[in-house]
Amino acid sequence: MLGSAISLLRRSILIGIVLAPAIVATPWSGARSQDRYPSRPIEFIVPWGPGGGADQLGRMVGKQLETIFGQGVPVVNVPGGTGATGMAKLLAAPADGHSMAVYIADTHALLAGSDARWKLEDITPAAVMLQAPSFLFVAENSRFKSWADFEKEARASPGKLKVATLGFGSVDDFSLKVLESKGVKVVQVPFSRPSERYVSILGGHADALYEQAGDVAQFLSGKQMRPLLVFGTTRSESFKEIPSSHELGYPVALPQFRAIVVRAGTPPDRLKALADALAKVAASVEYKKFLQDQFADPDSFIGADRADAFLKAQLEEMKRATATH
Repeated sequence: MLGSAISLLRRSILIGIVLAPAIVATPWSGARSQDRYPSRPIEFIVPWGPGGGADQLGRMVGKQLETIFGQGVPVVNVPGGTGATGMAKLLAAPADGHSMAVYIADTHALLAGSDARWKLEDITPAAVMLQAPSFLFVAENSRFKSWADFEKEARASPGKLKVATLGFGSVDDFSLKVLESKGVKVVQVPFSRPSERYVSILGGHADALYEQAGDVAQFLSGKQMRPLLVFGTTRSESFKEIPSSHELGYPVALPQFRAIVVRAGTPPDRLKALADALAKVAASVEYKKFLQDQFADPDSFIGADRADAFLKAQLEEMKRATATH
């Protein structure tokens, strides 16, 4: 009887020794699983409606990130407030790298005002993915055959001509205020939905459209609209016959940019993993073709190491434009 008890005790001790490493490894394995990034789908917030330039960028980048990370990257459209509504959603999420947002120049411009709901310090850019100039477009059959025609009528009848824009407080707004300071006064007609803004000049709801060429590429190739003016220091390589704002004496050249940001406080290793993945996307053949189709700068990409400085410089430029005009 005593021998059986001793034998059973020895067996229990042996089993404990064998199982001990496995028991110890269990919490370590769980911690390792939690540290893996991304450990679940990354919510990709697009603070604009479907079909616009920000949405196109989000879906292109999201698709490639899914391949790189092996996780879903669902795009969530959250329009409103010139991007402020989408930014509020991002800032309400945990700073764990599982939520990110497309951040564009027009949303950035809100920080140049006095009532922005967040600060630049609240976000961290993982990359700037696209930079492109903006234009004033008219319908192909518009009575304005050139910028000179548009400028002449705007000066003769201040406040008569209507320009479709993204909204007040945006880069669109800043640029048009510079024109107004030089005697070219127009009326802004804001459209929150990209599709409505694009077709506004085709349906006669506006006389001109402030937009990037890539966003209306289908209308340009379909000969439904054409540019009158490019906002920049030089002419566009794609539309060399169109004058630039600077050459005509309008000192404004705020480019449209589209960045990808996360909440400030995101762990550095996760930010680096995301930034490295975005660099891979930007180097891909598919993305370079995307930039070409968007009439964007082929050297648009700015990595995380320089993106913060870029956003700060852009904000200072916007503040100067606001203060001056």
